[in-house]
Amino acid sequence: MSGDLRSAVAAGVLGAEEDYRALLQSVVEVARAIFRAEASSVFMLDEETDELVFAAVTGQGAETLIGQRFPSSTGIAGWVLVTRQPLVLEDVGKDPRFGREAAESTGFVPKSLMAVPLLHGEAAVGVLEVLDRASHERFTLAEMELLGLFANQAAIALDLLRRARQAHAALDTSGEAGALSRLATALERDDLDEDVRAPILAILAALEELL
Repeated sequence: MSGDLRSAVAAGVLGAEEDYRALLQSVVEVARAIFRAEASSVFMLDEETDELVFAAVTGQGAETLIGQRFPSSTGIAGWVLVTRQPLVLEDVGKDPRFGREAAESTGFVPKSLMAVPLLHGEAAVGVLEVLDRASHERFTLAEMELLGLFANQAAIALDLLRRARQAHAALDTSGEAGALSRLATALERDDLDEDVRAPILAILAALEELL
């Protein structure tokens, strides 16, 4: 876990999981409003279990879907994740990639959708979807490009959320996590004297060896 801890400390992500969840939620809420959709959601890839997990939802199912998961190759979201290609479908029921069983298990079976992969560097970390226009207008390719901009923000939040969880798994006591978070924050200060910075770096290096 030392590599995960070092990465998390360098990014200052310890103790901030709720902030990243709030950012993800704002992404889906704004996307839903912009595209006048019935619902929007972000799926997060859990690499350990190879599953997609509902990380943020707005619209139908928002109260019950967070945390639900299914195999990463399932349905439209699975196809977008694996291929890293965006997709617009006006009639999902006619597409062989559509996972009807998985959709029915959520209580919401869409008629149309746009889906884009969430990419962090070379890695696909999740999928962003908007589902069913309230006005029944068709989604356009130009709108899919706009959705890609939302996906960039969601990918950043997902990566930070993932690293925050890894860091907390490495440090299972809140006191240690809080102390490391404060050290990481101190390192980011522009006015930090080098005589102070060096000891902090030495402490983090020693903790890395222990962990």
